[in-house]
Amino acid sequence: MTLTVAQIDRETDQLVGEWLPLSEVAKTLGLTIGRAKQLLKDKKLVGARRGGGGPQIPAKFIGEDDVLKGLPGTLTVLADAGFDEVESIRWLFTPDESLPGAPIDAISVGRHTEVKRRAQALGF
Repeated sequence: MTLTVAQIDRETDQLVGEWLPLSEVAKTLGLTIGRAKQLLKDKKLVGARRGGGGPQIPAKFIGEDDVLKGLPGTLTVLADAGFDEVESIRWLFTPDESLPGAPIDAISVGRHTEVKRRAQALGF
């Protein structure tokens, strides 16, 4: 299985703001670069290419020493609803007044179950 990472569009790139190269993600998580790539292949993380370089991951996807709790499950639900990597990133970073903030912000403060429920509703 090859690693495919989509090219990010300008609007989504701006929504995300801070990105981390895969090498930095691996270092932060205490993993080899191969294991970090496996997280992408397994859809535990999603990333995008920005400007022709290697894959980059939104910085908010990474906690102090692990992938943000609740993110992999939410990514799975979004994929099941037909979202590709870029669409998933865009949805996670698009502000939602009912949360408040963006879904990624709610996940980062422990409201991942609520966000996952909202993601499941997209599939119906």
